[in-house]
Parts: sequence; C-alpha cells; structure tokens
Amino acid sequence: MKFVAALLPLMALPVLADDPVAAWSKGVTIKPVSPIEGRHTTHSYYLTNPESPDGTRVLFFTSTDPQGHLGEIRMIERATGKETVLADNIHTEDAHRVACQQWLSGGKRVAYHEVIDKKWRVVVIDVATLAKTVIAENHQVGFGRPEGDLVPMYGCHWNPGPYRDLEVWDASTGKTTTYAKITEVESKYGDWLQKEFAGKPCSIFFPVLSPDLKRAFFKVSAGNGGDNYMSSGASHRQGTVVYDFEKAACIWQRNQWGHPAWTPDSKHILEAGNIIFDVADNPARYARLKDVPVLSGTHPSVSPDGTLMVTDGASKNVGGKDGEWGIQVADMKGGKWVLLQSFAQSGGARSWRRNHPHPIFSADSKRIYYNVSDGAFTRLMVAERQ
Repeated sequence: MKFVAALLPLMALPVLADDPVAAWSKGVTIKPVSPIEGRHTTHSYYLTNPESPDGTRVLFFTSTDPQGHLGEIRMIERATGKETVLADNIHTEDAHRVACQQWLSGGKRVAYHEVIDKKWRVVVIDVATLAKTVIAENHQVGFGRPEGDLVPMYGCHWNPGPYRDLEVWDASTGKTTTYAKITEVESKYGDWLQKEFAGKPCSIFFPVLSPDLKRAFFKVSAGNGGDNYMSSGASHRQGTVVYDFEKAACIWQRNQWGHPAWTPDSKHILEAGNIIFDVADNPARYARLKDVPVLSGTHPSVSPDGTLMVTDGASKNVGGKDGEWGIQVADMKGGKWVLLQSFAQSGGARSWRRNHPHPIFSADSKRIYYNVSDGAFTRLMVAERQ
C-alpha cells in the first residue's frame, strides 16, 4: 500500500474555522443524556447520530439486564427530558450495537432489528403513531441516513441462507430492492475472497450508506451456520467493499476492515489509525492525519461540517490514566487535537461483546454523543461546546 504524504490535496471538505478544535478545548459541558439511573442507556454505533435531524430528540436503548441484551428503544426530548418508549421487549445480538436503532425519514421513523425465538427481523416504527412495520425477516439492518428514507439490510452473517446480497428498503415506496449481489463481489474480487475465506460461501455484511445515499460500503462474511449468533466465531468477517448505486457496480475494495466511516463528501472513508481513503483511488492508497496521536481500539467519525473528527480508544498516550478510554477531537487538517474526556471503561453492560464509546457528532456539529461504562451501568453521555 503506497503512502500518500499530503492529506489536504486528497480531501475536499469545507473549512469553517481556522481552529475548529478551540471550541472543544474549554467550556465544554458533559452530562448523561438521561438523568434516570439504575439502567443501561446506549446509543447504537459511531456510524449513526442518535440525535434527530431537527435536534429536538435523542434515540437510545435502555436495559436493566446486566448483559444489556434485553430492553427498550426510547427517545427523549432534549428540552423537557420526557421519554417515550418506542418499542419494548427487544432482544439483541449484543450490547456492542444493541438494536442498531436509528432515525429515518428526517426523524419521522425509526428502524431497528431484533430476534424473536432465534428468528431475526427488521422493523420500522412510525414515531407519531408508534405503528410498527416488519420490513424483512431473516435479516439484520445496516446503517442508513437519518434524513433519508433508505434502510440497508443483509442476511444474518452466521447463517444467511438465501439472503446473501445487499437489499435496501425505501420508506417512501415501501419497496425492497436488491443492489449489490454477492456474485458480483465474487466475480470482481474472487482472488481475494479465495485467499481470505478459503472458498467458503460468502455474503454481504453490515452495509453503511454514504451521506448522499449514492454509495454503500460493507464487509464480506462467511458464516459458520447454525443459530448461535452470540459468539465471535459465528462467522468470519473481513474486507471493505464500496458499491456505487448509480454505476450499479463495486468500485473499490480493501482487504481489511478496521472501523470505517464516510466523510461528508461521500467520496472518502476515514479509518482507524487516522487514515483516509479516496474511494475513487485503486489500489487503496491512503493519507494520514498529521501530528494527531493514534489511539488504539478507535471508532472514528467526521463532523457533518467536515472540519473535525472524533474518536475513542485507550487514552494513556494522550494524557489519560492506564486502562482508561478517552474521547479525542482532532482537526481534519491535522496538527491540533484535544482529549475531551478520559474514563474507566471496565464496567457497564456485561455482554459477551462489550460496548464501546462509539462517539459521533450531532447534525449541527455542536454536540458529541458517546457511551461510558465506568460503573455498574453503561451510560449515554453528551458533550456540548459553547
């Protein structure tokens, strides 16, 4: 892999301030999203913003189960603290992404997945009426965009059966369309698949739509069959593939999957290690943010205004205590960064797959949401700049 020394020529993101990190360096308030104690409160992942597009509500999963596997999907009004249960008795795969709950249709709907008697389904809730629509069975949900109507789905990674392709449900039409097919991935990247998966049947796993809804990246999975999804060995998952909906083709591939995230221009992917890829560039070359310390275990994402990144990870090398995790904000131009908070991450939900902070910005780039597991319960926190 060839290293590209300069980041700025590669990135075409807007610059709104000379020092966007400064606003996160002092006067930041940090508090739990909900003041109610005695339960886990968790947002699903670093790839979806738990705050509604209009900024008035926050979506999260609550659980009193020690493992964090069974609970409710709730939304809370930011102004009043009023909580509404959108769905209850939700069984999940783990506490790492819980129900993959996410806003849809500009905040009018919420999508999530759940398992009932070992059978998975994807569900969409109308927030106004609380009416539920099961949009797919024997599927799990990837991540779409809160402002959009599209829900990406895939067959269960450990045993997908016939559901091995990328499918997308459209809330505006109620129709499901198959886009990227595993046969197309096999045709284009067969040598890599043979080397990585040794000829085992594969499926598309964990699709994530780009901000402009024109592309998706996903992993490839080779399941081990059966119905035991609560195991790190349930499937072998690796690689990153980008599919372009307008071109109806796979356009980019990388042998590894770290923790990728789209940049706001939908043309680049930010990865763990503070590296960034141009998905029009094959082979997969990268540039690295200069002079920004790299945390281990990171889940990076970019602010919607394109000026900052936020990530989590072991914080000792940036001022945290041994064993702590931290939330780091950095300038996408490189150089400037700040450790927002450092905390113990050894408590919280006792899931077989542990929860991580998974930080992400609000739509206006003024707040950062993340999970903290520094005690008996995992708590969803929000940091807000002045």
